[in-house]
Amino acid sequence: MIQRDDLLIGGAWTAPRGDDTSDALATPRTLDVVDPATGQVAGRVPIASAEDVDAAVRAAAAAFPSWSQVPMAERAAMVERIRAGVEERREELAGLLTLQMGTPITFARQAQLGVALADLDEIVKAGRDHFAEESVGGALVLREPAGVVAAITPWNFPLHQIALKVGAALVAGCTVVLKPSELTPLDAYVFAEIVQAAGAPPGVFNLVPGDGPVTGEALVAHPLVDVVTLTGSVRAGARVAELAARTIKKVTLELGGKSAGIVLDDADLASVVPQAVGGCFANAGQICAALTRLLVPEHLLEEVERLAVSAASGWVPGPPSDPATRLGPQASRRQQRIVQDYISAGIAEGARLLVGGTPIEGPGAYVTPTIFSGVRPEMTIAREEIFGPVLSIMSYATEDEAVAIANDSEYGLSGGVWSADPARALAVARRLRTGMVSVNGAGLNVAAPFGGYKRSGVGRECGRYGIEEFLEVKSVVGLPEGMARGVA
Repeated sequence: MIQRDDLLIGGAWTAPRGDDTSDALATPRTLDVVDPATGQVAGRVPIASAEDVDAAVRAAAAAFPSWSQVPMAERAAMVERIRAGVEERREELAGLLTLQMGTPITFARQAQLGVALADLDEIVKAGRDHFAEESVGGALVLREPAGVVAAITPWNFPLHQIALKVGAALVAGCTVVLKPSELTPLDAYVFAEIVQAAGAPPGVFNLVPGDGPVTGEALVAHPLVDVVTLTGSVRAGARVAELAARTIKKVTLELGGKSAGIVLDDADLASVVPQAVGGCFANAGQICAALTRLLVPEHLLEEVERLAVSAASGWVPGPPSDPATRLGPQASRRQQRIVQDYISAGIAEGARLLVGGTPIEGPGAYVTPTIFSGVRPEMTIAREEIFGPVLSIMSYATEDEAVAIANDSEYGLSGGVWSADPARALAVARRLRTGMVSVNGAGLNVAAPFGGYKRSGVGRECGRYGIEEFLEVKSVVGLPEGMARGVA
């Protein structure tokens, strides 16, 4: 049982004030952290009240004037020390990710920790290469820190998202108040300790775990917060946008997707199909950019189905603490129920079940890896984000039809194209209405911008693009010509 009792506010670990500030005897509320592989409570953290959030935001606002004036190179150096601290506590963090959300320990070590470290590497590099000033038409254009950032992170890649948001904001010169997901707050505590050890001045980074209705809403609505960055559901993003609009805050939202991977008729199916299945099932399907709709030529459908069923046999649910396990539980019982309900909807609407679909009984939040074929564009499983190990195979007659099916979505986060001809793949990629397209199974490039079109969100993360979300642009006109030259 991991017990965390305090909040990090203004550089000090502080006891929470409770949820009823009018009652001196009010007991602070707490969140239970549940191990989804066993259903047992594995940790407990406080829920930051509105008063706690106010104290954290005010501490961040007080720290902003001096932190924003620290040269970007020095701020990047501090984030580099944070990166070293994450590396030093890598095994501890991997274990916490497995405990909190059930991601298999090998995936936690290699992917969850690997991408977080790569995030910080690219943010540091981008900070050192960044030009804060430039001359444009005789005006001096300045890029300046935007202010206090409210960072709200998800449970599926918790450390990755903390690293992306906090690392970029700190390099940009902003101060941060972090609210991690209710399901996965424990790694955020370790990250906070790392930030302190790296030498962050008091108030530059603050940690307020809690729920959405109390902690999250108080944070987003606070008048001293200048920027809100959230990764979560469309519903959560809409609520954040609504609250932030009242004080016209800058908002960055990454809200998920229903991405399509298009297999062209010259692709090597023997390598493509197992890759596509693995990309959908990794992290128990809880990847926002996963290609959960696999579009294949009609005349190759039968072969793709055979290969998909074969590939699925290698994804067997197991204990996430076992290094050999590839498929752990869903992150919660609630998520398990949501995924199982989608599977039932697919069956009810006439999709053809190739493998899986059977509920798994027991204490863990497991879902059988599932593949449907004969999926039509109007079906629920083709339109809504499932966030579980469920793949929908859809057929098409022409390349134009494939592109139309892929774009027929209210989401636009990611996409994929497989072809033996890279030029042909690029031509299709250009037509997809998504923020990212993977060609022939390429993985996430954390130097490139990440974010979506349509209901998948607003803004971009990763590298210099992520830093720029936390900067404001100022034009200074009327200066003598020599004073308006850009300076690195």
